[in-house]
Formats: sequence, C-alpha cells, structure tokens
Amino acid sequence: MFRRLVPVVLAVLLAASAARAQDPFQGLDLTSDAFTKSEMTREEVLAAVAKGTTDAPADLSGKSLNGIDLSGADLSRVILRAARLNKANLSGAKLDGAALDAVWAMESDFSGASLEGASLIGAQFIKAKMDGADFTKATVKSNFAQASLAKARFDAADLSPGKKNQRAMVKRGFESANLEGASFKGANMVEVDLEFATLRDADLTNAVLAGADLAGATLAGANVSGADFNGANVDSAKLGGIKNLDAAKSFETVRNYDKAFKD
Repeated sequence: MFRRLVPVVLAVLLAASAARAQDPFQGLDLTSDAFTKSEMTREEVLAAVAKGTTDAPADLSGKSLNGIDLSGADLSRVILRAARLNKANLSGAKLDGAALDAVWAMESDFSGASLEGASLIGAQFIKAKMDGADFTKATVKSNFAQASLAKARFDAADLSPGKKNQRAMVKRGFESANLEGASFKGANMVEVDLEFATLRDADLTNAVLAGADLAGATLAGANVSGADFNGANVDSAKLGGIKNLDAAKSFETVRNYDKAFKD
C-alpha cells in the first residue's frame, strides 16, 4: 500500500510547491498511513544509507518514515525530499548537506541535530522539537510554526521565503516559535515571518531582517548589533531590553514602531 501511496502523495506535494498561493495541506489526509506510519525500520534505513556514496547518496525521497527512531544516525547528504518524518526521533542525528525539501516532520524531534548546509525548502516542522539544532549555512525556507528552537544556530543561513511558490509552503515561517537564545549571525532573514516568536536573548548580529514580520515578537535581551531592520514590522513587538539597538541598521524605517512595547 505504501508503494501505491508514495507517487500520489509526492505528486501532490510537488504540485503544491510549484503553485502560487497553494495550501500545502490541501487534499492531504494527515491521519492516513502515509503520514502516521513507517514503511522502513531503523536498520533498513541505515542499510540503505550505507550503500550510498559521496557522488550518489542514498535517496529516500517520498518514503513514509513517521515515528521512526533515527536518533544519532549519520544521514549526511541523504536525499529525503517529500519524505514523511512526522513524530520521528532524529535527535543528535547528522544531516549535514542533506536534502529535506518538502519534508513533513510535524512534532518530530531534531534536538541537537546537525543540519549544516542542508536544504530545507518547503519543509513542514510544525510543533517540532529542535532545541540546539545547527542550521549553519543551510537553506532554511520552512514552516516552523510553534516549534521549539531554543539555542538553535542559524549562522549565515538563508531563511528568506524568497519566491512566491516557496512562500506558499512556508507562509507561517517561525510564527509563535521558541527561538530563545538562538543564533542568527549574518543570516538572511528578509521578509521572514516571526510573528509572536520568542527571540529572547537571541543573537541577531549582522542579520538582515528587511521586511520581516516581528509583530508581537519578544526581543528582550536580543543582540541586534549590525542587524538590518529596513521596513520590518514591529507592531506590538516587545522591544524592552533589546541590546545594541543603537548599532542596528535602518531601525528608523521600521513599521508600526508607535505600536511596539518599549519597556
């Protein structure tokens, strides 16, 4: 049954990522086996990965791996496009350079995982646990709504939703996400959705937040030295205790500053 479902689900996901303003959840039954069960065991996944090479890494695209325990596994450069990893355990896993585009990983556990240089375009990490995960230099255009990313690292990462077809898949961005103590040094955060996100004590040094939505976000203790806020929305944002605001760029151009909380 899994083999019959994979092509259908994969086709729906790819069509969604290519369509403008397409709802990524449209037409999907998230209670089906394809989104709740695993068609492979941990041993089978690791065996497939072991057969991969640098030039031809293991390809697990479209696989249903929901609830699987891959904690601590080395999945570097593995191709997992459109795979389903809902409620899977990848804590401490190594996914450097991996392809996780259009992955479904809702309520999954990636705490302490390394995803340096990985590609995560149009991925769904809603309510995922990713505390301490490392996304350095990764392409991170995903939906992290309500996810926990405390002390995660996004240094030099590309988080901007970019093209319209990508926006459709990540329209909630980091909405209501916990980013306390996270690092975004030099990150591209142009037009990123951070609405109601917790950025307490985050390091935004030299990050580019032009046009970002920070409505209702908490920035107490965040270091914004060199950060570019050109045209960012700070409606109802909590700015009290923000650090090095005098060293930030274009903060005078933010929108709805009069509605922000300064104390």
